[in-house]
Amino acid sequence: MSEYQIYHNPRCSKSRATLALLQEHGIEPEIVLYLDRPPSQAALKRLLAQLGISAAELVRRGEAEYQELGFGAGSSQADLLGAMAAHPKLIERPIVVRGERAVLGRPPENVLALLA
Repeated sequence: MSEYQIYHNPRCSKSRATLALLQEHGIEPEIVLYLDRPPSQAALKRLLAQLGISAAELVRRGEAEYQELGFGAGSSQADLLGAMAAHPKLIERPIVVRGERAVLGRPPENVLALLA
């Protein structure tokens, strides 16, 4: 098993670019197809801790589900976590994890911080 994981959406150009960048550095991460197997709320909380960000910073506000569910600036962390677990399309991607650290691959070069 790889020491790296990537929460990956193969249809996303940033996700593909991030995976390619890891592979260019000789890293074959464990690929987590999070749209097929959504992370639980507990797993999302752990990812937030590893990323050092809030749920509001991880949610994709431009997705139709975000508006349909009535979310906005005042939405709670718990509500956003529940929505991301139920609607994984709302999770910003890609997320690369190594040990207890994680980064968003936006831009893909952000993952280079995990290589050191």
